[in-house]
Order: sequence, then structure tokens, then C-alpha cells
Amino acid sequence: MGINELTIEQAALGLREKKFTAVDLTRACLARIAERNREINAFITVREEEALAEAAAADARLAAGTAEALTGIPFSVKDAIITKDVRSTGAAKILDNYTPPFEATVISKIRQQGAVLLGKNNCDAFGHGASNENSMYGPVRNPHDLKKVAGGSSGGSAAAVADSQCLFAIAEDTGGSIRQPASLCGVVGLRPSYGRNSRFGIMPMASSLDTVGPLTKTVKDIAIVLKAIAGQDSKDATTVPDGVPDYEAELQKKNGGLRGVRVGIPQEYFSATSGLAADGGVLLHPEVQRLTKESVEKLKEAGAEIVNVSLPHTKYSVAVYYIIVPSEDSSNLARLDGVRYGVRATTNDLYKLYAESRANGFPEEVKRRILIGTYALSAGYYDAYYKKAQQVRTLIRRDFDAVFQKVDVLLTPTSPFPAFGIGEKANDPLAMYLADVMVAPAAVAGMPAISIPAGTTSDNLPVGLQLIGPRLSENTLLSFAYELEKIYAL
Repeated sequence: MGINELTIEQAALGLREKKFTAVDLTRACLARIAERNREINAFITVREEEALAEAAAADARLAAGTAEALTGIPFSVKDAIITKDVRSTGAAKILDNYTPPFEATVISKIRQQGAVLLGKNNCDAFGHGASNENSMYGPVRNPHDLKKVAGGSSGGSAAAVADSQCLFAIAEDTGGSIRQPASLCGVVGLRPSYGRNSRFGIMPMASSLDTVGPLTKTVKDIAIVLKAIAGQDSKDATTVPDGVPDYEAELQKKNGGLRGVRVGIPQEYFSATSGLAADGGVLLHPEVQRLTKESVEKLKEAGAEIVNVSLPHTKYSVAVYYIIVPSEDSSNLARLDGVRYGVRATTNDLYKLYAESRANGFPEEVKRRILIGTYALSAGYYDAYYKKAQQVRTLIRRDFDAVFQKVDVLLTPTSPFPAFGIGEKANDPLAMYLADVMVAPAAVAGMPAISIPAGTTSDNLPVGLQLIGPRLSENTLLSFAYELEKIYAL
């Protein structure tokens, strides 16, 4: 086992006990990237020299006794998240030459602890996709089967963690972009409550849904990273003033395991059409059904109380999501015009400069969402589409609020299917949108949700289990996931 395969917890212990140095750990990760990135395509930018310099500085902090939880730990960042003085493309050619002069708050917090930034991860351009095939830098391949997708939009981040090219990654989840690739790649991924972490420095997709969270190998590692990045930020008015618990310490406090925990099983996620309208259903893959049912049985054996519940407006979540997100996309992406920054078309005509810069710099899915969103916000259609979607969104959130009066946590599959073939759904946008059917509801409602590995199919493809908690209940959610993770390890 290489040191790049360690968890954050294990690596931090090894660094403190001087079993290896931060430079050793960083070199091991860089070697893995050099060995595998050509095949997997998880990184757009790798900063080898700078990372080694940061690792040396981390070793100095370790020697001086001023190390923090993430000092010397190599990590990567989704390329739709801004990193100061490090090229940040959003996986779109219109930002191919963009090197930001500022940084996302969550990344500043991590780097201030002395973590080592290895580079920027490939993703669906600006977060638009569920397979990581919409990147203008090529698709990300699943480390478990190079013919399969890694999931999206944070496929590069999930693949990098799964393949031990880094010890953790920071990504963004608007409608499932952390959880879905976590499921397909067999790692742990958390979407925090909306407002728990700062969105400052995130390339905005849908401002009312965007969240930032970690991808790691274990639930405890999620707790370590979340403690570092959570909290109010004066640069983001949507962050909440609630204090940040010591998530890692809280994991150890739970007594009695899962006994007495009320686990809700929402019937809409397990119906023949996964809770969608009959004319747009997605069947659950048989092995996803099997592994989820096995998880429920394990919970019963551990003493959890299983409660069947209903979220009646769940079936509208994907439709609501794909009205709100394109609408907010069309507004947010207006700033990318080739004039102020980014790649500019060569022309003397102002209209052509706008048109050609955007036509050449955006992939097809980005253009599709801008067009849909502009239409939904246009005069005569705003009330029928965007306003109505926001009203239904309120009903979806109320469903969750009502159910959480009865249960502590909800359990569902993360994805209706394991990783599918590269190109398999590329020409069917609707089929790709329906890949979000399990993860969109919690996102629309602003609830925290985590995906943890629940086993593998007969083809050795990972399957994830999703746990959803009440708003700002990350403590409870992580504790439950931690106990369930122990059961899977037996």
C-alpha cells in the first residue's frame, strides 16, 4: 500500500510520527497522477513544482509544532472553483487562459492550514452534466472501468480520490455533482446544507442551489475537512451564522450505534419509476435495488427503526431543477463574453466578438442551458416557468420538513444505476438529466446529503447509498453515516 492510498486521518498520524514527510506524500501523489492521468483524465492542471514547495513549507510547520489538521495533506480542487494564481478554466475553453487574482474562501481556509494543492480537476463545463463528458478537455474515465463514466459534474475530483491521486478533493454540488460521481467512483461525498459553506469564489451555476463540499475515502475524513471549511463568510450573504461544530469529535460521542435511530425510506425513490411521472420514468438498476435492500436489512439488524415515508412532490424535482438551474445559469454566465477576461475571438466587430467567443468557448450543453434559461425568464414565460418552479420548490422543501418530524434521516440510492458507458447517453440530454433523479430533491430543498459506498455490482462497479438529513444537521448525518460505514466494513 502506497502512502498516497492513505486516508487523511492515517496520513496526518504518519506525518506527526515522522514515518514520512509531506514532501514524500506529495511526491507519491504526483507519481500516481503521472502514471494514471493520461488514462483517467482527472486533472486539467497539475502544479508539480509549486506543490512540492508547499509540501516543504508544511514539513517546516510540522517540525515547528504548528501543524493543523490538514497540514501536509495533498488535495485537489474542481476546476469550477477559483484558486489564486492557479489556472481555473471551469472545463470550458472560454476560460482556458484564466488565472484568477483571488481565491474561493473554502480553498483559502484549507491552504491556510498548510494543505498541499496538487492541481485542478476536470469536470463538466461549469458543472453542467452528470457524466463528465461535457468537459472541453475530454471526458473523465472511471478508475474502476476505463470504458465507463466517472459521473458528473465533479467526475475528475471523485476519480482522483478513488484512484489515490490525492487524499481528498473539494468540489461543488448544485444538483448532485458531488454525490453522483462519489457513488459511481466508490468514494464518500457530502453536499452540505445550503449556507453551511461559503460560495465565494465558486464559478456560479445556479446561485440558489450551489454548495461546496468534500470528496474523501471515509466519513471521518469528510468530518475533518468540513470542520476546516464550514462557517459564515462576510463575502457570501447566504452563509449562516450558526457555529461550526467539531464534526470529527462528534463522531466519537454517539453511544449505542444505530439502535433507536429512525430511518425513513421514501417510497417515491423505490417505485417502479423512481418517483417520476409515468411518461418520464427511470427504472432502478437491479443491483442498485439489491444493495439498497441489503443496507436496509443491515440497519434493522443494528437496531435502527425503519419507517416508510412519503415525499409526494419528489416526482417534480427534476423538472423544477431543470427550470431553475438553466434560468440562473443564463444570468450568471452572461459575464463570460470574451471582453473582460478569458479567451477572446479575433474580430473587429463587437457583435461577432461576443457571438464567436461564446460559440467557441462553450460546449453544447452550456449553450443548451443558456437558451432554456433565457426562454424561461423571458417576458410572458417567467410566471409560467421560473415562478411556478420556485413555488413547487417550496412544496418539495415542506415535504422534507414534514418527514423530518417523524424520522432522523432518510435513506435512498444515490444513483438509479452504476456507472454507464462513455458515450452511452451522450446524445440523449433527457436521459442524462434523469441521472439526477435521486440527488436533485435534496438539492432543490437545500438539505444536506451524503453518498457512501454500499458495495459493488457483479461487474465490480461501485454503488452508493444516499443519506439525507434536516437542514444544518451535518453532525447527525455524519454520525449516522459513520456508524453505517462501520457495518459495511464488517
